[in-house]
Amino acid sequence: QNEKELQDVVKQQEEKLLQLIDKSGEVMRLKAEVSELKRLLQRAETEAKVLWEEMRGKEHQVDTAYIQERVMLRREVEKLRLLLMEKEDENMRLTDKY
Repeated sequence: QNEKELQDVVKQQEEKLLQLIDKSGEVMRLKAEVSELKRLLQRAETEAKVLWEEMRGKEHQVDTAYIQERVMLRREVEKLRLLLMEKEDENMRLTDKY
C-alpha cells in the first residue's frame, strides 16, 4: 500500500517536472520571438526616422540612393548598439554569477 502511494507520488512529481520543462521551452521560444519582434520594430523605427529627417524641408528632388545609404548606416549603428548592450548584459550576468 505505502509503496503504491509512493509510486503514485513519484509519478505525479515526474509529470509536474515534464510540464515545467515544456513550459520552460515555450517561455524560451516566446522570449526569442519577442527579441526578434523588437529587432524588427527597431529596424522599422530607424528607417522611419531617416526618411522623416530626409523629407523634412525637402518637397522635391529626393535622392533615394543617399536615403538608402543613410538607412543602412543607421541600421548598422543600431545593430552595433544592440550588440554592445547584449555584451554588457552578458558581462553583468557573469559577474553576478561569480
